[in-house]
Amino acid sequence: MLKIAGAITRLNVWIARIAAWLIAPMFLLLMADVIMRYVVGSAAIWTAEFAQLIFGVYAVICGGYLLVERAHVNVDIIYGRFSARNKARVDLATSFLFFLFLGVLIWQGTDMAWESAVALETSNSIWNPYIWPVKVAIPVAGVLLLLQGLVRIASDIRTVMGIENDPAIFGKQATDEPSH
Repeated sequence: MLKIAGAITRLNVWIARIAAWLIAPMFLLLMADVIMRYVVGSAAIWTAEFAQLIFGVYAVICGGYLLVERAHVNVDIIYGRFSARNKARVDLATSFLFFLFLGVLIWQGTDMAWESAVALETSNSIWNPYIWPVKVAIPVAGVLLLLQGLVRIASDIRTVMGIENDPAIFGKQATDEPSH
C-alpha cells in the first residue's frame, strides 16, 4: 500500500511541476495581447482565448497536488485549533462529502468530455479553437484528485491510529499547531 500511495503522491507532484510551466505561455500570450493593443491598436484574436484555455487546464489539473500540500481552502476557525489526530478524525468524518463531490465531477465531467471529444467541439469565437482537450482534462483531474483523496484517507486513518506518516508518501501532514 505504501508503494501505491507514494506513486500517487509522486504522480500528482510531477503533474503539478509540469503544469507550473503553463504559467510561462499564459504570461507571454497575455503580454502579447497587451502589446498588440497598444502598439498596433488591436490584439490578435487568439491570444486571450488561448491563455484562457491554458488556464482552464492549469486550474483543474493541479487539484491532486493541492491535496498533497494541504493547500485547499479550509475554514480554520475551529478546525485549525484541533490536534493533528482530531483534524484527521474530522477529515475522515467529512470525507464522504469529498467523495460525493468527486463522484459527481467525474461522472458529469466524463459525460461532458465524451460528448465534446466525439463532436470535436470548438469554441464559438472567430478563432474557433478545439476546446474538447480542455474538457477532457476535467475528469482526468477528478481521477487524480480522487486517487490523492484515497491516499489522504489512508494517512488520516494512520494518524488516528497513532502511526507516523512520511510526507513523501502521504503528502504534507496536519500539525497540532494552529493553521493561521
